Formats: sequence, structure tokens, C-alpha cells
Amino acid sequence: MTAARLRRSAPVSATFAAALAAFLAVGLMGARGYLDNFLRYRGFAPPREPAFVTQPGTLQRLLVRSPALGGRKQEAYVYLPSGYAQHPHRRYPVLYLLHGFPGRPLAFIDTVQLGIIDDTLTSTHRAAPLILVMPFGSTGTFTDKEWANGVSPREHWADFVSRDVVNAVDARYRTIPSAAGRGIAGLSEGGYGAINIALHHPREFSVVESWSGYQRPDPLRSLFGTRLQLLAANDPRLLLPRVAPVLRKRGTYFWFYSGSTDRFRLQNSAFAHELARQGIPHHYFEVYGGHTWAIWRNSARAAYIAAATRLGHG
Repeated sequence: MTAARLRRSAPVSATFAAALAAFLAVGLMGARGYLDNFLRYRGFAPPREPAFVTQPGTLQRLLVRSPALGGRKQEAYVYLPSGYAQHPHRRYPVLYLLHGFPGRPLAFIDTVQLGIIDDTLTSTHRAAPLILVMPFGSTGTFTDKEWANGVSPREHWADFVSRDVVNAVDARYRTIPSAAGRGIAGLSEGGYGAINIALHHPREFSVVESWSGYQRPDPLRSLFGTRLQLLAANDPRLLLPRVAPVLRKRGTYFWFYSGSTDRFRLQNSAFAHELARQGIPHHYFEVYGGHTWAIWRNSARAAYIAAATRLGHG
């Protein structure tokens, strides 16, 4: 190749390389955007308020200083229902929502779309409004804490929810500050957490919901000790008979479900039988499917109504 031809081909090669780099950059940005969108919405459309909702609820971020976690500030999100600002003398029941693993609290807003459900049912007067509280139950998205009290004094995640978050929410918002106005719910691992926390603190919540949860805690040595010495203390199957008299006296209501092919189905069915044997009010059912976001999203309206119907209102 002559020098002249080399001089002519160099700019072409540089232009091609620049175009290829730009194409790859755009492709990577598109792939990242798609991945971020999927992780946030799990393949569903983003939340969109119906046209008839004229006063949507508002989402607030709350940092809770937690003695149960060694004094650290832990993140939580609060969804104030439609009309909260317009009724300054009204008090509201609260539904505490525990995410699964791996997971983040805003999945209840972005994927399950409970904020839209709250606004829709409130605007159409099909259910009473609830304050939704979504704490972050870990030190990272992929760090498993089971929503349970661990061996470390800085790892009391059940107390973080039932004491620190509840106290912070009652102090800041117009709640009904009693068990009659509090419900606790969760999906997957959060469903286990909701049941486990409610059994450890039977005077804190009057409604307990578990969406595809389970009752056998994972044997995490990092949380329950190298000899798993705290595993039995966080097993709802062992806890239920001990606190059943308190639950019966207070009329605590359990509402939970499982997918028809969910691997946790037998655990939930057995727990329902034990609730019946102990004379504790409950409703357990199975829906078609497995352990999926589609089930949690499709059942969210029924879950909201179940809580709103049972909780006291101001």
C-alpha cells in the first residue's frame, strides 16, 4: 500500500472506530436502562394514577435512628394516602410492609403498585385509606437478615421494625398509635418476617399478612450464630403455641396465601392448620402459580382490603 493510500485510509479507520465506539456506548446505555427498568418494575408497566384520582398520595423518605441496630440511621419510606394533607385532624391506620430477599422497600410502590391501589380504593370509597410504611430490612440489597434478631446487638431487625420504626412513624405522622391501628405484612422473606415479628411482639399488631412467605427460618450462621443457637427462637412453628393465648385474647387476624406450585405451600398449609387448632382467626388460601411478582401484584388489592377492613380508623 502506498503512503498516499495509507493517509487516505487512516481517517476512514478513525471514523469507523469512533462510530463503532458510539454504537457500543449507546447499546450499553440502552441495555443498562432496560436492566434498571426491569429491576425496578419487574417487566410491568410503571405505576400510573387513574384519571379520577385528583389527590394522589405522597411518598416520603424517612431515616430512623435505631437503637436495635446499634444507633445507626436506617432508611424507610412512607406513603401518605390521598387526602392526608387535606384532613389535618384525621388519624390513619398503618400497614407496615416488609420486602423480600433480595429486595428493596420501593418494590411495593414500583412493582406491586400499592400506592396506586391505596389512591384508587380511597378515591372510589371501596376501602379506607392507610399509611403505608416500607422499611429497609438489611445493610444491602443482597445481604440477608431475615427480619430477625441476630446474635449481634447491632442486628436486631425485628426490634428495629416493631419498636424503632413504629415509634418514629407514630411520632411524626397522624397514626392510630395502638395495635388496633397497626398491621404488618410482607412478601416472600418479608412474609416470614411479618409472622415472626408479630409473634415476638403480639401486642403491637392486630393484622398479620404473609404473601408467599414461610415459617422455617433459613439457617444463617451469620445471623443466628455459629451453632444456630437463635434459630429456634425465630421459628414461628415453635413460637405460636406460646403466644396463642395473647393472640386469641386480642383477636389478632392472620391473612396469608401461597402459590399452588410454591415450594413454601406445605409450610403455609400446616401453619393454617395450627392457627385453626389454636383458635386464632385467620384466612389462608392458594392462588394459581408459583413464587412470582405476578402473584403478589395481582393479590395486592385483596391484601390491602383485608388490612383496611380489619384495622381501626380515626
